[in-house]
Amino acid sequence: MNTEKFDIIIIGAGPGGYETALEAAQKGLAVAIVEKNQLGGTCLNVGCIPTKCFCRNAEVLSDVQEAARYGIDTGEVHFDLTRVVERKNEVVGKLVGGVETLMKTPGITLFRGEARFRDDAHTVSVRTDDENEHVVEATNVIIATGSVSKFLPIEGAHGERVVTSTEMLDLNEVPRRLCVIGGGVIGLEFASIFNTFGSEVSVIEFCGEVLPFFDRELSKRLRTSLKKRGITLKTGAAVTRIEDGADGQKTIYYDEKGKESSLDADLVLMAVGRGANLESLNLSDVGIATTRRGISVDENMQTNVPGVYAIGDVNGLMQLAHAATAQGKVALAHILGQPSMAAPDLSVCPAAVFTVPEFAMVGKTEENLKTEGVAYEVHKAFYRANGKALAMNADDGIMKLLTDADGHILGAHILGAHAADIIHEVSALMNLGGTLSQLRRMIHAHPTLSEILVAL
Repeated sequence: MNTEKFDIIIIGAGPGGYETALEAAQKGLAVAIVEKNQLGGTCLNVGCIPTKCFCRNAEVLSDVQEAARYGIDTGEVHFDLTRVVERKNEVVGKLVGGVETLMKTPGITLFRGEARFRDDAHTVSVRTDDENEHVVEATNVIIATGSVSKFLPIEGAHGERVVTSTEMLDLNEVPRRLCVIGGGVIGLEFASIFNTFGSEVSVIEFCGEVLPFFDRELSKRLRTSLKKRGITLKTGAAVTRIEDGADGQKTIYYDEKGKESSLDADLVLMAVGRGANLESLNLSDVGIATTRRGISVDENMQTNVPGVYAIGDVNGLMQLAHAATAQGKVALAHILGQPSMAAPDLSVCPAAVFTVPEFAMVGKTEENLKTEGVAYEVHKAFYRANGKALAMNADDGIMKLLTDADGHILGAHILGAHAADIIHEVSALMNLGGTLSQLRRMIHAHPTLSEILVAL
């Protein structure tokens, strides 16, 4: 069997994989990229993009339902989930088509099939859908295979009407009662969406607070906001089993402070996180080290095997599409021997949760700083004092900035309308080593939500 040789092999065509492939080709490298599913990975096909389509539908529906508040009479509102899914599919199709076009860039060879390491960590076998096998070899390999949904190791976890976020995006009807197991990013986004769509939503979270890795004070505020919208939230509760009930319903049993309780639902969303997708890669046979979180990497995203890198969800460092892209830049800079080649600062990576209201953060939380023994100061501003927020009927929110004694920004946390957009101004300042006093001197247009930053 002939072996095709390249400068770099990238396994996985999600955001980290395809964007790194494009940049590597632009730098003159011969690139082989392998993908066994749809181009665009989880983010584009069953994650970030389709979920945000649903978020937009929920936002429009909410505005229509509240139209009378703005002096607009709409009459009876009809909601059709089938058309919501159709719109989502149209958006995803356009973006997947765009990635397919990018993968035709000179210097990139796309292999559609399942990859596994063959004889060593620099030789990859690709089994295509038509059962043909290709062998590719390169000095450098980047693993970007992403992640898969996790399931609790409990009775009933894989039963009927127990789904993951993937299946939620293709439902043909809104469940009357939805139980979400997991109060993290995925769980709370779907809880917000389907609460607006009309489901009775219950969320069961094992940790003492929802979004346990975000700022605790703002997570608590978000939980309060979600409860006001009619979502039932159980924190500090461990789901123990899921059983079939009458009329096709599911009964979810959980332990809360040593007492067993239960609730009924028509559909259960298993949203307890995602794990590294290592299936079929044959890592142990070629000596690539892993932990329970994923593939072990150093600061250059390089594994213990020289010339082999892992980026994105598969290394377990930060499960965000834009983090995967940023890590790809770091890995490529190291491969090219150009460490300063626009390699981003991975410690300043914003994250957003598209709940109602939105939640966004960048940098350290108070809990991080306390654990690290770092002295800090807290600065707050509130949406209720912002004219644009009041005009939008979006006064439920808070901005929280953490600085050192000299005013350098250590972290920022926003709960409120357009938090996912506003956070990037702080992120830009942090990348430039900016201070709170510099932020306060910046002129912001009036009236805008961004003015909340200069009210700190």
